[in-house]
Amino acid sequence: MSLDYIISVVKPMLQGAQMTVLLFFIAIIVSIPLGFLLTLAAKSSFKPLAWLAQTYIYVVRGTPLLLQLLIICFGLPMLPVVGPYLVFDRFVAACIGFIINYAAYFAEIFRGGLLGIDKGQYEAAQVLGLNKWQTMTRIILPQMFRIALPAVANESVTLIKDTALLYAVAVPELLHYAQAAVNRDFTIMPFFLAALIYLIMTVIMSLIFQQLEKRLRFE
Repeated sequence: MSLDYIISVVKPMLQGAQMTVLLFFIAIIVSIPLGFLLTLAAKSSFKPLAWLAQTYIYVVRGTPLLLQLLIICFGLPMLPVVGPYLVFDRFVAACIGFIINYAAYFAEIFRGGLLGIDKGQYEAAQVLGLNKWQTMTRIILPQMFRIALPAVANESVTLIKDTALLYAVAVPELLHYAQAAVNRDFTIMPFFLAALIYLIMTVIMSLIFQQLEKRLRFE
C-alpha cells in the first residue's frame, strides 16, 4: 500500500471529517444549554411543564438516534398538510436530530449533577442570606457542572462517533468517503484509515476535557 494511495484516500476523508466536526460543534453548542433548560423544566413546580419535559426525555432516550434521524429526514415531509413545510436540507435535518437526541441525554446528566449536591448546600445558602437566584448561580450550578463534567465528556466522545450516522441519511461525511474508496478499490484499508481519524478526534476531545476537569478541580 503506497503512501501516494493513502494520501489520495485520506484527503477526501479529511474533507468529510470537516462535516463531522461541524455537526459535532453545532450539536454540542446547542444541546448542552437545551439539556440544562430541560433539566430545569423537568424539576419545575408547574406540573404540565415538568410532565412535558420528562416525557420528552423519556421518549427521546428510549428510541434510537438513527430512527429519529430517519423520521426527521424522510418521515416529516410525508405528513399531511404540514409535510411540505418540514422538508429540510439533509445536514440541517441531521443537526436537528442530534440536538434533539443529545439534549435529552445531557438533561439526565445535569439532573444527576443536581442530585449529587448535598442538601446542606441549600441550607447554608439560606443561612448566608442568599436568595434563590444567588444560590443557584453562585453555589449550585458551579458544583453541578463540576459533578456532571465527566459524564458530559463521555457523552461528547460518543457524539463524535455517532456522527457516522450521517452516512445513513446521505450526508457526505468521513464514513461516506471511506465507503466510496472501499467500493472503488476493493480494499478495506480506507476503513482502517477512517477509524484512525475518528480515534484521533476522540483522543483530542478526551484530552481537552481532562484539562478542563483538572482546572475545575483546583478552582
